[in-house]
Amino acid sequence: MLLKPLIALLQFTTVLPLGRMQDFSCFARRSYLYPIAGYVVGGISALAVYFIGEPLVAAAIGIALLFLLTGCNHLDGLLDFGDGLMAHGDRDARIRALTDRQIGTGGMAMGVSVTLISFAALSSSPCLACSLIAGEVGAKFSMAFLSTHGLPFREGIHATIQSRSRPYFPVLAAVLCIPLALLPFRPLALGLAAAAMVLCPLVLLTLSERLFGGVNGDVVGAGNEITRACVMVVLALG
Repeated sequence: MLLKPLIALLQFTTVLPLGRMQDFSCFARRSYLYPIAGYVVGGISALAVYFIGEPLVAAAIGIALLFLLTGCNHLDGLLDFGDGLMAHGDRDARIRALTDRQIGTGGMAMGVSVTLISFAALSSSPCLACSLIAGEVGAKFSMAFLSTHGLPFREGIHATIQSRSRPYFPVLAAVLCIPLALLPFRPLALGLAAAAMVLCPLVLLTLSERLFGGVNGDVVGAGNEITRACVMVVLALG
């Protein structure tokens, strides 16, 4: 029965009021369901801005809703990833910068840059509401990919999810992304968006293994934000 895993997924990835907390392991054993959260969060945001005629205002509100609905958890991961990426020193120094509670210049620069790129791409999209959905679903595919293939360098939530993942989970997550083909974008743009959904987590995985020796929840959250931005850019340019 998928109801409990779906509720656990949304409780983990959103701030939506969904009643009594479900057992987290219900979702951890089915992390391929991540794209479903993308449809929910992206769909709510798209519906909220659909009737706003000014693209700049709609894009700003859309991105704000994505942050609010997810509790800014993935944004927090992006800021921490930026600190770790820009830290000087050896691997231990980078891990300290990645995992401490302070936000440094690297994190601020990363957060502002990715958010500005997302805003510009979204406001330039031929279908702003559709880009919100596609970007968020693609972002959640990235999380499913990293949750499966990103070996953890420390104990934590990511380590729990990764230990329960199976190698075929990204394939199942990709199947859940197929409905995006129905969105009114050109086939080339959709194909490039699909490529971005795969390439972004691959690059992040390679970079994180080199810099940190593995992946943690911050890297997965950063993957959400960066992949969403890349998908939106491709759809705007395609």
